[in-house]
Amino acid sequence: MAVASPPAHAAEPEDAAEIDPQRIREVLAWARRDGRRQLLEPEGRKLLEALGVDVPRAAFVRVGASVSAADLAELRTDRVIVKVVAEGLVHKTERGGVAVVERQPGAIRLAVEEMAERLSDAEPSGFLIAELVDHEAGLGGELLAAVRWTRDVGPIVAIGAGGIHAETLADDLRAGRRLAILSPGLTRRDEIAAVLAETTAVRLATQPQRGRPALVDPAALAALAARLLTFADRFVPAEVHELEVNPMAVTHHGLVALDVLVTLADPSASPVNAPPSRPVWKLPSLLKPRSIAIAGVSSGENAGRTILRNVLRDGFEHRAVTILKPGAETIDGCRCVPTIEALPEKVDLFVVALPAAASASLVVEIVERDAAETLIVIPGGLEEKAGGEVLGARMRDALAASRGRPGGGPLINGGNCLGIRSRPGHYDTIFIPESRLAGPSGRPVPLAILAQSGAFAISRLSRLAGLDPKYVISVGNQLDLTLGDYLEHFADDPEIAVVGAYLEGFAALDGHGFLAAARKFADRGGVVILFRGGRTPAGATAGASHTAAIAGDAALAEALARQAGVVVAETLDQFDDLVAVFTKLEGRTIDGRRLAAMSNSGFECVAIADNLGGLQLASFDATTTDRLGRALQAAHAGDVVDVHNPVDVTPMADDDAFAATAAAILESDAVDVAVIGNVPFTPTLQTVPGADDATVVAPGTVGAALIDLWQTTTKAWVTVVDAGPRYDPLASALNAAGIPTFRTADRAVRALGRVVETRLRTATDRVRPAHS
Repeated sequence: MAVASPPAHAAEPEDAAEIDPQRIREVLAWARRDGRRQLLEPEGRKLLEALGVDVPRAAFVRVGASVSAADLAELRTDRVIVKVVAEGLVHKTERGGVAVVERQPGAIRLAVEEMAERLSDAEPSGFLIAELVDHEAGLGGELLAAVRWTRDVGPIVAIGAGGIHAETLADDLRAGRRLAILSPGLTRRDEIAAVLAETTAVRLATQPQRGRPALVDPAALAALAARLLTFADRFVPAEVHELEVNPMAVTHHGLVALDVLVTLADPSASPVNAPPSRPVWKLPSLLKPRSIAIAGVSSGENAGRTILRNVLRDGFEHRAVTILKPGAETIDGCRCVPTIEALPEKVDLFVVALPAAASASLVVEIVERDAAETLIVIPGGLEEKAGGEVLGARMRDALAASRGRPGGGPLINGGNCLGIRSRPGHYDTIFIPESRLAGPSGRPVPLAILAQSGAFAISRLSRLAGLDPKYVISVGNQLDLTLGDYLEHFADDPEIAVVGAYLEGFAALDGHGFLAAARKFADRGGVVILFRGGRTPAGATAGASHTAAIAGDAALAEALARQAGVVVAETLDQFDDLVAVFTKLEGRTIDGRRLAAMSNSGFECVAIADNLGGLQLASFDATTTDRLGRALQAAHAGDVVDVHNPVDVTPMADDDAFAATAAAILESDAVDVAVIGNVPFTPTLQTVPGADDATVVAPGTVGAALIDLWQTTTKAWVTVVDAGPRYDPLASALNAAGIPTFRTADRAVRALGRVVETRLRTATDRVRPAHS
């Protein structure tokens, strides 16, 4: 016999984020009583109604039951859609489990019989006969709305293009336009509408198109997202693993869910838990220790000996260093002890640089004896190779036991890491000799580098000319301390303004902690620059849901990172550019988007104009125009070019004319930021070193003039030296003076644009009211 569905339109909750938890639990209980991990579609429809989501009117016909006119009486459309209902059958359309027929018992009976025969292997329990909802199929007419669990950040909500071509459409859309990603714990409620509006499909649905009115009120879609966030927060992952509505028809009467997939939590699966609570208040003992012990130092040359030398080189006092070395009294002027028990006192930091098996045993002993506040565990092979998991488990068990003791046990950085270079802590455990990697020099900048890969960290140290970070931290396998722990610490450290982070994968749920800390950091004016390895969605298409195929965990985390104010780099070169420009422009004034640019090459002016992004070419005021005109006349270029932005001073400009033009731009009230481009081949500029490299910034040179302008102006600006190795001394000298110096104009203007965008957005966010 046929059973009519509940009313088509669910009552709208009084509160947009209110749902009916009791009704939801009743629906989930039906499936669990039957031993199922997936709701059948009639059950899924009831769950949607409890979420305040409209569904078409429908009737359910069990296998073998007849279809009568009475069964169809409540259906109001001339045509209906017939769908098979079978446990485990996800993609019904591909299996021939969906048909559109006339609302006549005979036509429906024929469709049901054909499906029953075709899909007998799926053992259907019945068939759903639903009203055919009139809507525009395709981009903007069909949406996908999903809730799912992710290992990185926990539950998320995703809304984007839906329908049978959802994955194809997503592939053709630019990253960031495919899906709106929301998190119950990370997305501010007043941001929901703005996040949704970034998605192409949502904009097409909520904005008028070529005279056609908007199909749906943006507020209605935002209210739906808020309810899904509430559902995610209350039911995922404990009771539900994933919910996906696809498609959700966009009609003139509102949003109507046409199909739903709900997968329940697997009660037999091991829960994904956040790392155990750690005494992160001990981080100052790790980053600024008063005493250090080192295990693994040889009387000859080895990694431990290099660590010792680097620690002493950076100013750590000999008397505060102890070496675990049986049979020796001193090495490099530092005392040696034969055992942990012989340590004169508990140390702030213990660096373990022994082979893997010996390291694991030593770490367990240090933890059990409470011999150190913090440890850096250098060796690999503790967890990342076959057999190593036993060693890792021994250390984890010892750590877990220590957490219940007074003081909470030690913190561990690593293993499989290069450790830490801490300028404030006056030590460096990076075991690269100075002949291969320069040691610290000059005044450190307010930058911290966090990296899972030690090689990534030291490559950045080598490449970031003119920048000496306060901290370089290689976190390795995150046995204990995580990227999120460090970022939370730096969010409260006023001496750190920029964090450059490289990750390949978060510790379980640490993505949530990392992004919450990033938001906190951004709210106080800091900037996190993130480059993520392992971003390819390999294996995602094997999943049952469209959501997983469209965006894997890495893409979801990156989307939430952008919401948190994180600047995401797409390439390694871009990461280097962004770290350098954000750090060097820290503290400089950015009041708007008005860009002035100059070059002695026409092509460079064009390249700048072609890469403006969100920047706007400034319109010069009369005073600036007059100054620029006089500078061009002095360069003998006044008869060749007019004053416009970008300013082309031509290759005829000498050092004085070039400097006068740059000064006019940087001192103009009509200009917020600037790009000073220099193609240095012209003989009118002194850009090639003479007797030594220092001559490129001797008095009277364009290099000296730019350095003087850097020291006497407060605006944010960058410069370009577009030439090969012969001109490296000029670029190096400008970088060393603190000026962000690029080797091509397009990279310069794009990097500057990211700084302007981020700084202006952060300034706006600071005046927002706090969210509940």
